[in-house]
Amino acid sequence: MGRVTERRRVVRIRDGALNTRSDTLVAEEPLEIRLGGKPLAITMRTPGDDFALAAGFLVSEGVVSRAEDVANIVYCAGATQNGSNTYNVVDVQLAPGVPLPDITLERNVYTTSSCGLCGKASLGAVRTTARWPIADTPPVRVTPELLAALPDQLRAAQRVFDRTGGLHAAGLFSPEGELLDLREDVGRHNAVDKLIGRALRNGELPLHRTILLVSGRASFELAQKAVMAGIPVLAAVSAPSSLAVDLAAETGLTLVGFLRGSSMNVYAGEKRLDLSTAAMAGEPAR
Repeated sequence: MGRVTERRRVVRIRDGALNTRSDTLVAEEPLEIRLGGKPLAITMRTPGDDFALAAGFLVSEGVVSRAEDVANIVYCAGATQNGSNTYNVVDVQLAPGVPLPDITLERNVYTTSSCGLCGKASLGAVRTTARWPIADTPPVRVTPELLAALPDQLRAAQRVFDRTGGLHAAGLFSPEGELLDLREDVGRHNAVDKLIGRALRNGELPLHRTILLVSGRASFELAQKAVMAGIPVLAAVSAPSSLAVDLAAETGLTLVGFLRGSSMNVYAGEKRLDLSTAAMAGEPAR
């Protein structure tokens, strides 16, 4: 199994003084995801929770929705000179009767650690293929005060970040603000896939009564993953993209950005926020 962190020599300069030391860095390695033995995708990730990552990726792509849809996930032999396993290739076998998607035949997807799958054409596809429409979820009401407290909880639980400073985090919270699960990865979309994949394997999908919080920005692919997993609220500490806002508005996803301290922007789905304690200021919305 690959290591989450690695050590590298660094030249450190502080106030004009120079010395050399060993620094802890987050590990980044490629993971090839195969479906039924055929290459499907390659993503740059932090090793760990690879089976959950593969399962979550398939949920996001609309391939599986239940633990029973997956017959098996195994590591494949790597291509090292001595024949040892690199643990950088996983193969997912679907259960009998689960249709093999066209994506295995028509494309070989490469995703980086900063961006997953995205594209304007995917907007309508997500809306039509989501198995658990967000608009039909049981009512989830959260207060701005509850949302404001989540980033500190997420940061306090990031164990690897404390050692490296180079990891994104994704956390699942209950509507009461309890941290249910947290995953770290060099790619924020990988961290989300690991959360969703673990939920799939535990038989917990759809995640109707959860809040997804991500470090960094809220891109289209993160909104896509939330919708495909049935998550009604997505919050990010940075900005959303325009396509993420469009997807949230079309699907009923509550999308919150710039969640910093007591400040935040609600870009879509404000109906899930209890704003009774918030004072309105400025011009009324048009």
